[in-house]
Amino acid sequence: MINVQNVSGGYANKIILHNISFQVEEGEFFGIIGPNGSGKTTLLNMINGILSAYQGEITLNEKPVTAYSAKDFARWVAVLPQHTSQTFNYTVKETVALGRYAHQKGHFQSFSEADEQVVRDVMDKTGVITYQDALLDQLSGGERQRAYLAQALAQQPKILLLDEPTNHLDLAYQKELLDLLKQWTASKTLTVISIFHDLNLASIYCDRLLLLHRGQTKICDHPDVVLKTKTVQEVYQTKVEKHPHPRIPKPQMMIVPEKLPAEKNLPVVNEKLLQVNDQMIYLKAPLPLKVMSSGVTGSGMGWYRTFVNRHVDKDYAELDYQQEMMNYLTSYDFDPNETVGMMTAVNVTDVAYQFLSTPDCSVFIVVTAGSGNAVDVAYGGEHGFCQNLSPGTINTWVFVNGTLTDTAFIQSMMTATEAKVKALYDNGVLDEMTGTLATGTSTDSILIAATQLGSELSFGGSITPLGSLIGKGVYMCTKQALLNAKGNQS
Repeated sequence: MINVQNVSGGYANKIILHNISFQVEEGEFFGIIGPNGSGKTTLLNMINGILSAYQGEITLNEKPVTAYSAKDFARWVAVLPQHTSQTFNYTVKETVALGRYAHQKGHFQSFSEADEQVVRDVMDKTGVITYQDALLDQLSGGERQRAYLAQALAQQPKILLLDEPTNHLDLAYQKELLDLLKQWTASKTLTVISIFHDLNLASIYCDRLLLLHRGQTKICDHPDVVLKTKTVQEVYQTKVEKHPHPRIPKPQMMIVPEKLPAEKNLPVVNEKLLQVNDQMIYLKAPLPLKVMSSGVTGSGMGWYRTFVNRHVDKDYAELDYQQEMMNYLTSYDFDPNETVGMMTAVNVTDVAYQFLSTPDCSVFIVVTAGSGNAVDVAYGGEHGFCQNLSPGTINTWVFVNGTLTDTAFIQSMMTATEAKVKALYDNGVLDEMTGTLATGTSTDSILIAATQLGSELSFGGSITPLGSLIGKGVYMCTKQALLNAKGNQS
């Protein structure tokens, strides 16, 4: 539909854009990103025909955009600029109705029933119908922008040009607007070319991104290709990290603030912070820790400051165990939103823990363990999903005083699991159903938590400095916790 070929241009003999080329296909959601001054709005104005290119050509359906009359062009393309001036103080409905001009014919243009229906439809879809009789100067910035968007959509264009469409909109309206545009592009009824400052929104909604840098094309491709950490840092001159969106396969860029100068005495997580009583063991860290966990609360990746492992009766059978756990934490004045919560049917006073260190890092390991639910994972399916087994559960906490990479988090969890299995082997724990050596219990849980201060620890495999500490600590604590539990049962 739109073809930009070797375009250069700008304002008053000042060239802003240099040799830009790309194509936008029907039904595509195409995003233009780049720092301030990189030429985004200049490019949009050229596509819109407001500015003429010094060289190169921009065509719409193989016809130069400059060859269209204003009215013919408006039947194809609608524009929502970043800033819209108000010459007259119309009502919202009157403002939206102006978008029908391109479709009205004859010297005495009249507003038809079909025009009326289109206006009502777009007002409804953009959420402005509830204040259609309000004057524009009575609206907030976000409400006014939605009114102008409705005006652009009232043109029923094939192509919509947007300059920061979510400017002034709150979070809910940003999502509603972009969801709506995405639906229309997916149905091939609309093609969208939009400038974005928010890289994460651009990544989520755009099919392709054009990244401009100093008036030139840095890269034009799918979001996952364009939004590389190195590329974004080079263009925007700021430190970022790339992370996957939690629900869809799109990248998200996170700004990384500059760290304050490191203190000489960094906070350390150790046995002095651990509290043990008959009901639970808990640890309150001196700062939020980055955590990978399989806890009842605080599962997955996140930042948490409090860690609780509570005792439950062996016949515990709450259906909504997560809500019950949150209620439990609240009753003890723990904030469920910043707490990793686990539970076990073994006596928590049988806990084993150990602090280990090297010159580069240190770890604090905490383990509660019972073997009643012991299972050989190779034959787990023979047990069935619901069995009335005696209390078991091995809950493992690994606290690292250091900075872990994502790789180190995963490898640390692998190392801790290997060490637990080795401890079960050496303690001769059997799967009672199969008679083979057990690899764990049916309800094991684990967490890896790091202060993210001090030396960066890139790896956590078994022979690395970090992994060797974790392996040794988890092995020794698991063995001791099993012995403690067995001793108290005899």
